[in-house]
Amino acid sequence: MVPLELVDHLIETFEGKSLEQFFKNLRKEIDADQERLEKLIKKVGAKESAIRKTGAWVAEKFARMKVRVNDSEKDQMGLLDALEALLIGITGKEALWSALEAASENVASLRGVDYARLQQRARGQCDLVDTKRLECAREVFKNRENVGLRILL
Repeated sequence: MVPLELVDHLIETFEGKSLEQFFKNLRKEIDADQERLEKLIKKVGAKESAIRKTGAWVAEKFARMKVRVNDSEKDQMGLLDALEALLIGITGKEALWSALEAASENVASLRGVDYARLQQRARGQCDLVDTKRLECAREVFKNRENVGLRILL
């Protein structure tokens, strides 16, 4: 799932600005997806593995360190990094719903979930975040000539 800590950080950073509501709306949708996944985990009788929890914790800490979001109009590169991280996380969530749908063919307890709707919601989230990401990229590189390619790992 998308690093919720990053979304919370963005809400806090842009408090009182137009982006605050954008990130609050995104957070509500992510919460709903998280709740749906937790219900599904309980339904199949599984537990979230310690390795997965640790991996998610490390990823969140890494994202928080790497992404330095600044409210300054002059420094939008941190926001661009954050939007790219969110886009990757949401894309992963869409892939998860797709994999669970495929697995439901063999695992009865995974059936009865509207995976198409969940995948569509993830695609919608991707579209919204990508629109903001592209707006930000235009702003970041608006007045810069000879900008080198930036490789994000």
